[in-house]
Amino acid sequence: MKNLLKTWHGTKPSQAPPPSDEAAQRAQVRMAVFEDIERGHSGWFWATDAAGCLSYISPAACERFGLSAETLIGEPFTSLFETDPENPGERSDRPLQFLFGAHSRLSDVTVRLVPARCAPGARPAWWALSGQPKIDVAKPGSEGAFHGYRGSARDITQEYERRIEDSRLAEFDSLTGLANRHRISRRFDSMLAAFKGTMRPATLMMLDLDRFKQVNDTLGHPAGDELLRQVAQRLTRVVGTAGEIGRLGGDEFQILLADQEDRGKLGELADKIIGLISQPYQIDDNHVVIGVSIGMAIAPFDGTEREDIVRAADLALYAAKHGGRGQFRFYSSDLKDEKEERRLLEDALRDAIASVDGTDDSWDAPQLSMVYQPVVRTDDHAVVGFEALMRWEHPQRGAIPPSVFIPVAEDTGMILQLGAWALRQAARDAAAWPHPLRIAVNVSAVQFAHPDFPGIVSDVLDANGLDPERLELELTESVFMGDGETTDAAFKALKLLGVRLALDDFGTGYSSLSYLRAAPFDKLKVDRSFVESCTLSDQNSAKIIAAIIGLADALGMETTVEGVEAFDQRDVVCAKGARLIQGYLYSHPLEQAALLERMAAGELYIPPDGPKRHRPDRRSVYRRIGVIHEDHRYEALLRNLSATGAGIEGLVGVPVGTSLVLDLGAGQLAVVTVSRSEDATIGVEFETPLVSDGAGGLVTRYRASPYALATAARMVSSSAPQFLEVEVRKRA
Repeated sequence: MKNLLKTWHGTKPSQAPPPSDEAAQRAQVRMAVFEDIERGHSGWFWATDAAGCLSYISPAACERFGLSAETLIGEPFTSLFETDPENPGERSDRPLQFLFGAHSRLSDVTVRLVPARCAPGARPAWWALSGQPKIDVAKPGSEGAFHGYRGSARDITQEYERRIEDSRLAEFDSLTGLANRHRISRRFDSMLAAFKGTMRPATLMMLDLDRFKQVNDTLGHPAGDELLRQVAQRLTRVVGTAGEIGRLGGDEFQILLADQEDRGKLGELADKIIGLISQPYQIDDNHVVIGVSIGMAIAPFDGTEREDIVRAADLALYAAKHGGRGQFRFYSSDLKDEKEERRLLEDALRDAIASVDGTDDSWDAPQLSMVYQPVVRTDDHAVVGFEALMRWEHPQRGAIPPSVFIPVAEDTGMILQLGAWALRQAARDAAAWPHPLRIAVNVSAVQFAHPDFPGIVSDVLDANGLDPERLELELTESVFMGDGETTDAAFKALKLLGVRLALDDFGTGYSSLSYLRAAPFDKLKVDRSFVESCTLSDQNSAKIIAAIIGLADALGMETTVEGVEAFDQRDVVCAKGARLIQGYLYSHPLEQAALLERMAAGELYIPPDGPKRHRPDRRSVYRRIGVIHEDHRYEALLRNLSATGAGIEGLVGVPVGTSLVLDLGAGQLAVVTVSRSEDATIGVEFETPLVSDGAGGLVTRYRASPYALATAARMVSSSAPQFLEVEVRKRA
């Protein structure tokens, strides 16, 4: 130890003069202080040789490490200790190895023993490491000889952990552990800045929980907090390492996805998130079901700055929430007036209800009406009943689909008036039909949860003299999201009235068997989404249909399969045991007058009539598009569109087999091949199928980036089309 101290002060033992009594006394005091510091565990000392190997370490340090000095002495110092990789608040962000190699002074560098060298059970500790290189200068101006380091360390574990916690609180949400608004914004700014030069894409998902406020209001804020924690866990499970998730506050979340622009894959991820978040949660003794709506925007296509992308994703989220909830939307430029459109739609719906419910007789004609789609028995094609479907014909806007106005009615509370009118009108019409034809009426969860609903049903039955057995109320799983006691009471009251209950859209949500055990359903309805793909060999839809029918049979329930449009679909569902079918193969929805005319003629049997094979849904459209061929661009009219093909008017004499590029707008370029050509009309097939936009529309998987479009605009016109076609193929 004496030799070490003398070496520390730069005097070799062989050169040391005999100490005086005063010098010896000072050395003893220094030694006592040295030993007190080591024994007090407030710090420790260390030294290395010229090769950087540990030559001395305090016994206190060895005790704290749970290791003996013999296992550490002689080891390279930089192999024993590592600096903090995060460097929170560090004075030096240089790695320890670099500092040692440069013989630099060390000042409060945060280090810890390499985890692999720690003794089993040893508590992790962080140290502030300081040290001076020992250099003997032979003469002024010379480099001198390096003899190693002499230094000290102090335990900063508590300070370090507090600093880490403060940093975590500043960057992460304390409730869920996800990134907070500050961190997610900073990360997105960094991502966009790094990607801008390389033209790499980045996607922002905005998520908002549906019906979360209801949980907070009915079960309390502690239950709401627990629900948010479970939602965060599910999001982490489905997103994994593909992106970073943040909670902005309340029930709002964001997901950042780097290098992702494929709207097909993004839509699949959004569907997975919606499906997982919508599954029930167990909060204490309560069964809770919520949903989620998602809006997506992609840089650089929808903007290049964070504020632009956030605004675009927020508009898409708004459209998703007010388009039916439990859905996703991609941003498009026509969403900019969505809020104003929503306000106008609410006003128009109030007028429509006033035109039919007797509160306003100033209307020339009612805007709302009911139509009825037959439910047919498969073995003899006999009609056993009808489903009542609401239609809204606006004087200026034309037909507005229920998928647009029903969510608005639910959000504003107008669904109570609207639902009561629909029930009255359907019962009034059904009373004129021959017995025992049934009428099925869809009931909103908001409507079902109202305490007056059973009384309204009873009044409707009495007013029209309708046998309760002929009225079938179609409910979805969302009715179970309300108060359990209220729901049970409503079921009991309705069954006492003698009406029938059907669980609609079965198989598309959580479809818990506990619903079937708890509620007295008489029928399950197989959702049309399974029928849509039941003829495809790579799908499990046919097996799911068979399983639902088998389950209903075992529970003594009827099953109706809806959405059958072609003979090949009918053959599949019949082979799986379907006995009741509803779909265009038998009949489109009919007005009351047409129904009464058929019934008067004794036409209560409807043979199937339709295409032999189901083809992907082809939507009628009317839209101007660009058609690029070689070095020419033409204007044409898009008349119909499906995921795999389209019909186009305005081009004459285009040979079958010609390759074209369609410019569908907003950077959507699609390579197609002409499959048929007649006069000025051609049919084309897409090289890469289109994907859902979440709103019932179709979009290309990829878009030509603004950079590519700008490049094409600068190029000579004869080479720009070929450049764009190459760009589309490359991205696909």
